[in-house]
Amino acid sequence: MCARVASIGLRGMEGYLVHVEVKVMIGVDSIVIVGLPDASVKESKERVAAALHSQGYSLSSQKIIIHLSPAELKKNGPLFDLAMAISILVSLKELKPIIPEHTGFIGSLSLDGRVQPVEGMLPAVLAAKKLGLKKLYMPFDERLPALEFTDLEIVYVSSLEEVILHLNGQEIIPLFQRAKVVENQSHSADFKKIVGHSYAKYALEVAAAGEHHVFMTGPPGCGKSLLAETFPSIMPPLSKEAQLEMISLYQLSGSLWEHTEMPPFRNPHHSASGVSIVGGGQYPRPGEVSLAHRGVLFLDEIAEFTKKTLDMLRQPLESGKVSISRTQATVTYPASFILIGAMNPCPCGYAGSNSHYCTCTSKQIIAYQNKLSGPLRDRFDINLSLLPVQLKTVQTGSEESSSTIRKRVEEARKRQYERYGREICNSRVSYDTLVKTSPLLSDQYRTLQQFSNKKNWSNRTQIKVIRLARTISDLEGSIGITDQSMWEAVKLNSLVERKAGTGIKANGL
Repeated sequence: MCARVASIGLRGMEGYLVHVEVKVMIGVDSIVIVGLPDASVKESKERVAAALHSQGYSLSSQKIIIHLSPAELKKNGPLFDLAMAISILVSLKELKPIIPEHTGFIGSLSLDGRVQPVEGMLPAVLAAKKLGLKKLYMPFDERLPALEFTDLEIVYVSSLEEVILHLNGQEIIPLFQRAKVVENQSHSADFKKIVGHSYAKYALEVAAAGEHHVFMTGPPGCGKSLLAETFPSIMPPLSKEAQLEMISLYQLSGSLWEHTEMPPFRNPHHSASGVSIVGGGQYPRPGEVSLAHRGVLFLDEIAEFTKKTLDMLRQPLESGKVSISRTQATVTYPASFILIGAMNPCPCGYAGSNSHYCTCTSKQIIAYQNKLSGPLRDRFDINLSLLPVQLKTVQTGSEESSSTIRKRVEEARKRQYERYGREICNSRVSYDTLVKTSPLLSDQYRTLQQFSNKKNWSNRTQIKVIRLARTISDLEGSIGITDQSMWEAVKLNSLVERKAGTGIKANGL
């Protein structure tokens, strides 16, 4: 008898249906797995044989062939152990009930028959739901949130014996508690604790509302890192769907993700390799750009990153995803994040400073600035130059809290979602949709063209100014793009140089 049960295979975040087919024949004791299995899948035969033996099932004088279909796709990981064991039992006629259609099995088996969680279970569950499975047997993992779907029944099991009992119609008593999801966790950082930098805070509010990329420059200690690290506190909380997506990415990367509603914040060191930033490896894993999905990627001292690594960011910045090609497969991971870059104006950091003497030559300053390529600089929507805050001139206690700013950001995003009919912000929506829903007036087009001719803006920069103006208008509650928002957008996108040309003046500070 040839048995066939369903399981889930993974290719990055994408899942596909795997049919585990088993044929048992009389012959020399052996288990053969075909269907492009990797080393971890080939080892499954030893685990499955030991687990079945511990449950009292004999495989003596049996030649067992296990086929993982489709045969042309590479199979990796121990996700198929449970499906293999069930399929073998059905083929041996040890399991009498017919496995219901659209029923899947995922999980690794220990030698004593316990079903154990493995990496990638959550993306496998989401794939099972998408592929139309109605019931899924899987081990319980306390690191995952409670999974409840209307069209997918999840049966948590702790051992192979429990699976068999449940298939025979007996109820199983769960001996575990669901993991509690930590929600509404307060941010430790808050904008009200940052003194001064009112214009920079406003710029970051615009960035959070429209998911715009931000570039900051300024001398050491002026507050670039503090502003970037506080930035997630004004971003809206993640939805349930977004949380599941983030947990899936962190599982595939082998990292831990705390079950919170906070958007992720990634701050890799400038010594990080290109593979760790973008993702890769023999079996491609998500990199920092994917771990920052739906959140923030902060590159402090961005000029210290290698030019090759920075240029790798150009694709995910435009498309919101990253494709990693290897000989065995091409894997695509989501990478829709807000990039915040920070750097000093020169190698010593004090070009244009009124309080420190800059020791860099003009050639050194130009070489340092050119570490960021023109195409990468062109992808930043907002350019901020910061100067140290004179504490004596700032009135303390007048700063807005992050929660107050976050409410305005949420309202602005709600207007964008309603306008575009889906959860997408101004920086991500197509240009055709942007101008169709928010057409510019003739005077506004003329003003934009004048600035473009004067500053030699690229087409990308002109579109970014329009996107910024639309976000500013959303924060103001305006239906259309206002003239004032166009001026503010131009100001946010431009850097004002000092007369000497060696430093940069802070906009509005």
